Amino acid sequence: MTTHSTSLYAQRRAKLAAQLGADAVAIIPTAPEQARNRDSDFPYRHDSYFYYLTGFSEPHAWLVIDGQGRSSLFCQPKDLEREIWDGYRLGPDAAPKALGVDAAFSASDLDSQLPKLLENQHTVWYPFATHKGLETRVDGWLNSVRARVRFGAICPSHQRDVCAVLDEMRLIKDVHEQDTMRRAARISAQAHIRAMQTSAHMLRAGQDVREYHLEAELLHEFRKHGSQFPAYTSIVAAGANACVLHYRADTAPVRSGDLVLIDAGCELDGYASDITRTFPANGVFSPAQRDVYNLVLASQEASIAATRPGARFIDPHEAVVNVLSQGLLDLGLLNAKQHGTVDDVIEKRAYFRYYMHRTSHWLGMDVHDCGSYVEPSELGQVSTRQDPLSGETITNRPSRILREGMVLTLEPGLYIRPADDVPEAFWNIGIRVEDDALVTANGCELMSRDVPVSVAEIEALMRS
Repeated sequence: MTTHSTSLYAQRRAKLAAQLGADAVAIIPTAPEQARNRDSDFPYRHDSYFYYLTGFSEPHAWLVIDGQGRSSLFCQPKDLEREIWDGYRLGPDAAPKALGVDAAFSASDLDSQLPKLLENQHTVWYPFATHKGLETRVDGWLNSVRARVRFGAICPSHQRDVCAVLDEMRLIKDVHEQDTMRRAARISAQAHIRAMQTSAHMLRAGQDVREYHLEAELLHEFRKHGSQFPAYTSIVAAGANACVLHYRADTAPVRSGDLVLIDAGCELDGYASDITRTFPANGVFSPAQRDVYNLVLASQEASIAATRPGARFIDPHEAVVNVLSQGLLDLGLLNAKQHGTVDDVIEKRAYFRYYMHRTSHWLGMDVHDCGSYVEPSELGQVSTRQDPLSGETITNRPSRILREGMVLTLEPGLYIRPADDVPEAFWNIGIRVEDDALVTANGCELMSRDVPVSVAEIEALMRS
């Protein structure tokens, strides 16, 4: 299937071809099917690089592009008997018109056709370290070309990673991608709202509430609005479970008085959303929960203000760390006599006890999307520092400069485990607030704010 006009994918292929070099060939496979058990597979999901260039979601497919801009698709042949069991196949005959490629072949012809396409080329590009066994297959095709050198054939002498080029292309989202990501975020926002209201409703009715009940509401809303998959395994963490960063929805009870942290987003037409909200299971924050929540939210607002063209990728994180460090001192979670001023807390990374992850990652076709976090024009500017917690020597390079069209998450949090030096009112409070930010000409657009974020809005929503 394709989700946009074939011209969109043709433009991307042409842009890639222009960067390959005149005597070059790029080979991009889609993802393999993965067995779940002895008689069924996991739901199939295409390779993101392949889909970005084709809009084609069938398995067992390969794309080949040369430096002249010619594209060839290898796909499953038509097979009416297999289609009865496994579903419709586009087939090589229909692929050029449907996908806008120049030629199409059966995937069974791959080993015979690839040496012909590689012959007399200088460079072969393919994704490094992403497809098991791909390097071996490339070696085999090159050996077939070398077998013909006595007949005047020239074998490619260079191999390069096509991900390096595609990562830069995918980092800037075009208008079609932005629109799809907005729609994915709207669906996910509605799912979060549904889970919040379900939690409060079930508790008010005296029902037993489990984390999996809320996960079910998320999945229902995703599929109801056309999402093909969850973008990742949903985190639904009640009470102390919210202090486990990669917790997965399980059977734990959701109790009145607990906080619930939900980190969940759908995938729509190949693009991910990624939203986290933390809310009181019964709809009312306790004083300590409210104080910590408002601190996390204030730090996110600081990160939003720091997200704009020309800023660095690291700037939102540093804004968050500054606000959280001061707030931890103000709440007494860090002792000023022991840790000093906010500058001391930041320098010594004393905040790391409660905030141990970064604030942002790229978002797009993959949840942790591709793209360098280092500014390409400043790779040579290297400095080192010693980490105050581990003692390791850290190599620093200038952080990426944000540009219009980039999409990143803004997700500060605080995770407070029981300890002798922590006031009991704060024990087992885990809070994260996450939104999806599109860098715009004048700042950023929060695509995921259809789900409430302030204390007053959340409590009002859960009363309804």
